[in-house]
Amino acid sequence: METKANGMFVNLPVKDLNASIDFFTKLGFTFNPQFTSEEAACMVIAENMYAMLLVEKYFTSFTKRVIPNGEKSAEVILALSLESREEVDTLVNKAFEAGAERFNEPMDHGFMYGWSFQDLDHHLWEVFYMDESGMENE
Repeated sequence: METKANGMFVNLPVKDLNASIDFFTKLGFTFNPQFTSEEAACMVIAENMYAMLLVEKYFTSFTKRVIPNGEKSAEVILALSLESREEVDTLVNKAFEAGAERFNEPMDHGFMYGWSFQDLDHHLWEVFYMDESGMENE
């Protein structure tokens, strides 16, 4: 039997919830007030895709593991597929203007273009556009 999810929630620890909400709002994301409190905010990424921004103390109530230092380690890279190269550049530049740090320079593989940044808590975001019609068939 094939497993097929109908949505995804990614839980991310944050130091300052209000600063994170402000940062992602500047990038154009919205928040679901039904799942937002002083300890957490539900960021809407796309239909049925969400990032739960959880204050670090609250995040640790879900796991016994230590929150890694994002400046020194990475546990995950969050990859967002957008509709065009221009949308990639627009979103990443908005992130820089809102206080994100550069992670990688833009990469262009012809059929795929991407650029990445670190948010305020050093979570890695890879933003890309892929033109599948430009891919070589093997």
